[in-house]
Amino acid sequence: MRPHVIVNAAMSADGKIALPSREGVRISNDEDLRRVHELRAGCDAILVGVGTILMDDPKLTVKKEFAKGPNPLRVVLDSDGSSPVNAAVFDGAAATLIATNTSCTKTFRNAEAVRCGEDQVDVPKLLGILSERGVKRLLVEGGSTVNWSFLRAGLADELVVFVSSFIIGGHSTPTLVSGEGIADIGHAIQLRLKRSMPLGEGVLLEYAVVR
Repeated sequence: MRPHVIVNAAMSADGKIALPSREGVRISNDEDLRRVHELRAGCDAILVGVGTILMDDPKLTVKKEFAKGPNPLRVVLDSDGSSPVNAAVFDGAAATLIATNTSCTKTFRNAEAVRCGEDQVDVPKLLGILSERGVKRLLVEGGSTVNWSFLRAGLADELVVFVSSFIIGGHSTPTLVSGEGIADIGHAIQLRLKRSMPLGEGVLLEYAVVR
């Protein structure tokens, strides 16, 4: 058993999630921010990769001005334990779990370390651990490498994307998903559009991942 996994993201109209310099930038509008925090409040855990910690330093909590509800468990995929000691996820505001490989011996302030995977974190094993701890709904908020790993491995049940009304451009600008990509179109990850709706000047797309 594993949790129900929702991959949530915001991108520009041309599919970018950051600036060409890889600097994080706000893409969601106020309406989408409210949606995101309501979604966080309805999930048991929220997961990001260490790249998101290094680039954006998010708190991964529920902002009370946007939604009411408890803070979810914060989970960071950090194979080598490279999260900065002063990262916002170590502020003690919510329970936090840092998933590392079995070679990492680091400990973390205000966070529990879980060792699983010899090189990279064994995500299916981690999902099993989260399920055993009562996590039924897991919200994945990227970045692009993490998004790809969940989608490629068939570990995502939903993909929810806010598309803004501006273009960023750039040959190497981070996109919604990265990774090695598919070898041919026959191996494309199939989605089924469940709903689309305007959200301010942008649009929200809600997909089910087809298996």
